[in-house]
Amino acid sequence: MSQTNPEFDNNKIPIQKLWQVILASSVGTVIEWYDFYIFGSLSAIISLSFFPKNDPTAAFLSTLAAFGAGFIARPFGGIIFGRLGDRIGRKYTFLLTLLLMGGSTFAIAFIPSYSEIGLIAPAILLALRIIQGLALGGEYGGAATYVAEYAPDAHRGKYTAYIQTTATLGFFVSIIVVLICQNILGDTAFRDWGWRVPFALSGILVVVSYFIRRNMHESPLFSKLKAEGRLSENPLKEAFATKSNRRLMLVAMFGAIVGQGVVWHTGQFYAQIFINKILQVDFVTTNLIIAASLVVGTPLFVVFGSLSDRVGRKVIMLGGMALAAIFYYPLFAWMSDIVGAEGTMVDGAVQLTRWGQLQLAFICCLLVTFAAMAYGPIAAFLVELFPTKIRYTSLSIPYHFANGVFGGCAPFVATWLGAVTHSNFSGIFYPITLAAITVIVGVIYLPETKGRPIMD
Repeated sequence: MSQTNPEFDNNKIPIQKLWQVILASSVGTVIEWYDFYIFGSLSAIISLSFFPKNDPTAAFLSTLAAFGAGFIARPFGGIIFGRLGDRIGRKYTFLLTLLLMGGSTFAIAFIPSYSEIGLIAPAILLALRIIQGLALGGEYGGAATYVAEYAPDAHRGKYTAYIQTTATLGFFVSIIVVLICQNILGDTAFRDWGWRVPFALSGILVVVSYFIRRNMHESPLFSKLKAEGRLSENPLKEAFATKSNRRLMLVAMFGAIVGQGVVWHTGQFYAQIFINKILQVDFVTTNLIIAASLVVGTPLFVVFGSLSDRVGRKVIMLGGMALAAIFYYPLFAWMSDIVGAEGTMVDGAVQLTRWGQLQLAFICCLLVTFAAMAYGPIAAFLVELFPTKIRYTSLSIPYHFANGVFGGCAPFVATWLGAVTHSNFSGIFYPITLAAITVIVGVIYLPETKGRPIMD
């Protein structure tokens, strides 16, 4: 594969070429997020296949713990694949992460159930979930870095925001695939064996994405460093070698990413759990409400990414987190009131009136809006924060540690808090607290990076 011209100027790239880069990166990243989040979309059903059925709450929490294990693995994936990305290139590294993610997701479709092989079933599930986490730990940093290193300085927020939509789009696709499969197969068959179909479909999607990505060129800035012999010999060591870079990683983590992580996962995943498991709204209605909010909210990631090119990354990101910290409790309380007023229990699940569904969808749109503000500009911000030769590593470690451990575990922690306190609203104080702390740290320490040239 030919390399990009080392004298390449990212501010003069033809728009058609830039869109090719964005499309090739985004398609694969959407599929990886689909693979990662199909597990969460089906967690309530998976829990009954891989854990004992005599305690449904414990089984569901165990499944969420396995879900969270994938997030905990993400920073380790960031370390492993960040180093590879800074040593051998952005393109080849996220080709590898794509294959790992797709392969492990495909394999989940064929794990025997707990009733067939006992504890070996959840052990295999956990192992594959950890592989998913490792793969995602390398994917996001590669895709964000790759697109950002092509994007012009004045519009980096706008173009990297398309990568930011991929997590929500992957979640959306997972919901739609689940609903289609359930509708075709019927509820009984879907819960028995049909839930495996969305995992098996991943194999087809990954093959398609692999062939799209295989024809991509290497990042121009990486090619320039390689041509000049300035690649880092040990990116991980260099990322931690200087006090200034260590400080940047800590500031990025506690002044931006922790809050962004809990706001994104609470506004989409925990909202789904809260409506379905806590408020007991039926499975299909819950997913339709969440899907509708994602359709409305996904373009806002690009809107806020573009806005950050004009007013700055910091004010929008921290603004989204602050709004979440202020409005989460009243919005979740409002959802509970709506279900109480507009819902009727039928066969163990709440059926909502049309007006009740519309009100919940409106609230979920607000939750996604907060997430879009916090998440839309963050790829541009992180890429602009770190030097090119250790950018993949320096970006991936704080992003996946904060987003994986704090953000990814938000659904589990919030659900667990609600279970142990026997309160519908105890769990919501976890994201509220972390979002508020992040805003305070960010206001004091977070630098503004808007418009910084990233060519070293």
